[in-house]
Amino acid sequence: MGKRKVPDLYRAPFPLYTVKIDPKTGIVLTAGGGGASKTGIKNGVHFLSLELVGSQHSATLLHSHDTETRATMNMALGGDVVAAGQDGNCSLMRFRQRAPKEGQSAPTKDGAGQQGGARRRGGKGQNGGGDVAQMKDESLQVLVEDVGTVKSDLSPQDPMQKCVRFSSDLKLLLTGGADGYLRAWEYPSLKEKLNFKAHTDEVEDLDISPDNKHIVTVGRDFACNVWSGDQLAMGLCWHENMSHITEKMYRYQSCRFAKVEDQKDALRLYTVQIPYKRERKPLPCYLTKWDGQSFLPLLTKTCGNEVISCLSVSDCGTFLGLGTITGSVAIYIAFSLQKLYYVQESHGIVVTDLAFLPDSPKCKPVKGNNEVAVLSVAVDSRCQLHAVSNRRSVPVWLVLFLCGLLLVGVVLLLQHLFPGFI
Repeated sequence: MGKRKVPDLYRAPFPLYTVKIDPKTGIVLTAGGGGASKTGIKNGVHFLSLELVGSQHSATLLHSHDTETRATMNMALGGDVVAAGQDGNCSLMRFRQRAPKEGQSAPTKDGAGQQGGARRRGGKGQNGGGDVAQMKDESLQVLVEDVGTVKSDLSPQDPMQKCVRFSSDLKLLLTGGADGYLRAWEYPSLKEKLNFKAHTDEVEDLDISPDNKHIVTVGRDFACNVWSGDQLAMGLCWHENMSHITEKMYRYQSCRFAKVEDQKDALRLYTVQIPYKRERKPLPCYLTKWDGQSFLPLLTKTCGNEVISCLSVSDCGTFLGLGTITGSVAIYIAFSLQKLYYVQESHGIVVTDLAFLPDSPKCKPVKGNNEVAVLSVAVDSRCQLHAVSNRRSVPVWLVLFLCGLLLVGVVLLLQHLFPGFI
């Protein structure tokens, strides 16, 4: 633990704001850009292939999709469709893989392959400086097509979609915006289903329970609300039994539902609370675990003095990933909220998103001999991989054997101290 160097997996030619992994194909999608300002910084979505060669992970750029003047600030995956937050809109794009025809080289454009993309080893070359990797004509091509756009924020000035999620059954697309509204569309028809004021300030984050019964929203107005459709079910209060914390010392920053390993019907909600104001002596941030059905708080623990910028949960619900505004990355055990992994200032600036490698057939070989692996992206244009090796556990037979030896030793000691004990 502590301050150490994590090698860059990939470097983009623009700031990165979001990262997702497609469990079906194993493709990594990361996106960002410089926005509409004429600074020469491009906007795009990059599709990467992730591989494990020996003990080293490497990334290959399969395709670079140009998003013109729109920087993608947040993303959600719904099967083969990407829902991308770009200014006040949610743009939907479908992607698919296609192998080049025999004898045909993969077309290239700006070294990235806008119409399919020859492969380039990520992290160096035109994507970030250093050695230019060799092109591979036999690579798979990624094709992207626009499938629709919805207006997800109606702020009169600087409209901005802040968050986006698909429901687990892919029947709903939900967005939260700077105008404080929660909007939901039926998918794939994109017919509006919900549109209501969820917060008096920006919606920072949202999530929907796996059974679609509850939506949780986090706002900059200090509130974390649980909704049943467009009806407010309850507002959460994480510090109810913490007398030293006043009402507006902290605000909610993130929320995520998660499964409970080995408990089929159990559900948890995790929230992050950060200080509302910066003090000379930094206040700690907090992680809270809630029952995902009754929404009663189960456990709250501090998670350091660095302000948390993003939260992610592993597919199995066992691990939590945290990024900070100072560039640090941490992995916590969800059950106990105990820190398992931490790298201080791994990135040079704010970590904008995290994505755990899914437990899917395509991703398991890439995980290798690691218990957990998570990707992080930041405004410094870097994508990194953080992995925790499988923790060695003592076999049950050895524990029983040692217990037996201990018992025999105790009996022999008692016999020696008290002759005739047996």
